[in-house]
Amino acid sequence: MRKAIVLVSAAALVVVAGGACLAFLHMRSAWKDAEQQVQAEGKLGFELTPWHAQNAGFVALAMPNHFVAGVKTEAGGVYLAGPGGVAIYSSLGPELHAQAKVLQAGIELPAAPVVALAVGRLRGASSEQVFAATRGEGVVILNEDAGGGVGVEQLRPAAEAQRDVTALLPLASGDLLIGTQRAGLLVYDGKTLRVFDPVLANASITALAADAGGFWVGTRTQGVMHWHAGQMDVFDANSGLPDAQVEDIAVTEDGVFVATPLGVAEFAGGKPQRVLAKGVFARKMVVERGKLLIATMDQGVAEVGLSGISEAMRSGHAPLRENAGEGIVGFVARSGEDGGLLGIGDAGLERYEGDGAWRTVAATPAYALVDRNVSALHFAADGKLWVGYFDRGLDVLDVASGRANHVEDDHIFCVNRIVADPQRETVDVATANGLVLFDARSGQPHERQVLLKKDGLVSDQVTDVAFARDGMTLATPAGLTVFTPRGAESLYTFQGLANNHVYALAAEPESGRVMAGTLAGVSMLEDGNVQRNVTLKNSGLKRNWITAIVRMKDSASERWLVGTYGGGVVEMNDAGQISAMDGLPKGAVINPNAMLVTAQHVLAGSLTDGLLVYDRASQQWSQVTAGLPSKNVTAFAEHDGEIYVGTENGIAHIAEARLP
Repeated sequence: MRKAIVLVSAAALVVVAGGACLAFLHMRSAWKDAEQQVQAEGKLGFELTPWHAQNAGFVALAMPNHFVAGVKTEAGGVYLAGPGGVAIYSSLGPELHAQAKVLQAGIELPAAPVVALAVGRLRGASSEQVFAATRGEGVVILNEDAGGGVGVEQLRPAAEAQRDVTALLPLASGDLLIGTQRAGLLVYDGKTLRVFDPVLANASITALAADAGGFWVGTRTQGVMHWHAGQMDVFDANSGLPDAQVEDIAVTEDGVFVATPLGVAEFAGGKPQRVLAKGVFARKMVVERGKLLIATMDQGVAEVGLSGISEAMRSGHAPLRENAGEGIVGFVARSGEDGGLLGIGDAGLERYEGDGAWRTVAATPAYALVDRNVSALHFAADGKLWVGYFDRGLDVLDVASGRANHVEDDHIFCVNRIVADPQRETVDVATANGLVLFDARSGQPHERQVLLKKDGLVSDQVTDVAFARDGMTLATPAGLTVFTPRGAESLYTFQGLANNHVYALAAEPESGRVMAGTLAGVSMLEDGNVQRNVTLKNSGLKRNWITAIVRMKDSASERWLVGTYGGGVVEMNDAGQISAMDGLPKGAVINPNAMLVTAQHVLAGSLTDGLLVYDRASQQWSQVTAGLPSKNVTAFAEHDGEIYVGTENGIAHIAEARLP
């Protein structure tokens, strides 16, 4: 803009000299130059490329998709989105056909959860398109052809933050508004991608909706904004919203409704009028048969009548029909001969029958595993796969039969690690609320013992478990606890530990050595005593934050491989000397305890770079993303020549021989 100011000032001097016409031409040229400069500076790097189905030999375990959004196309199809991908229902008779075409994340779609859908047309598009927002891979564009096939394109911004998409809005102009979690509101016009407006450059966008004169933008912390006639009106908790966190926006003939965790604000003429359903955590909304239907957090679908406004409704205390449609998280409006409203929920697709009645028309298949966000994997001696979840407890899966037992309670909720104790014949589950010991001999996952602070742990939160010569070592955010025949003993920084926050452990049972990965480096212990600390200051360690450690032995040497947060993987010998390992993605973040050593490979799970594979024979690293449901790889297990890979979005397995 500095260039514009200089040129406009020069034009003004010409006006003073009497050259009014020349001044006008200079001024117009100056503003045009300034506008082009601003547009050029606002352009963002991106790629728009066809996506071809890919698979490097992985087979995904069947897991629930947990649909979160849906749309209906002009052709009559219903598209549903979930972390596992997109399901397409094309048969819309009186009953929806139960079978759907599924585009899986990581195979037919990029490896990222799908969180939102929208329908529209980009400039030049000959037919309607479905746009899918992904968490980490930008926008997926689905083009259905006359034969029922679906072509897939990926609009992938260059910057990581711009690829974390939360909401989409195709405009009548052919532009596409793209809301992001951290990079504000972007606009794609078919040729360029840019920030829509500096006011929204860093906003966390949650919802988008168009009206006759512009559009509405919901944010995580800044309320709702209305763009119209070239200006932006902002409304927050001090100017008409019950809460500054916006969950959804519905633009209807009856008005504009803005959902928040504390109720719904109704707007008319661009101004807030009243609050409906006060105190209700409103997630999604739709107007149907003269009622505002609200999918709530824990009260089912609440219904608010919009006609015959009573004094109670004016004051915001509208009557609700609660607990109907329990589990519904969103809506799909349908029109024409097969018209009606569909609810998206745990049970599948449900049709709204009116007055709180819902009927399932396409049931969700039954799955043995309960969730997709995997945090730990372990094969027990009996061949069963133990699957720990970030916040859903654990499943014990009989892989052959496909049946599973689910365990979830106050202790088994957030699982950090699952390991076998070879001496006690237990399966030990490290959780955010204690160490849970299962009797591996009984085969009954409900037979267990729980160890907590009252039993000698330095903290209830256990992050890892390792077994050395003289006992069991537990990692916690408050130090180490070692169980020996003498009892429980704890180690802190006072006893020489590099840092009290310990993320990972690795042990050499024969020698009694234990390596503790902490927030400030590696502590090398022997027989329960700290012998040395390896840190950024006294070694070639790239990062102090240690997330994973494994022991690797071969005919030539024995060494430790150390995973870090932001520094990839390095080698460390028994003396604490560090050697770099080349061939890893720059700044790779290794997830907590996401490393595994096999006879042929070392596997490392990264936060954003997928599966990292080290071939022990060639001593080369490879990066694998094709076929994985997510690039956030969190856990590994090995069984009968198969490698099971856990991610934040499901589990896939592959024959180890097919790894690079």
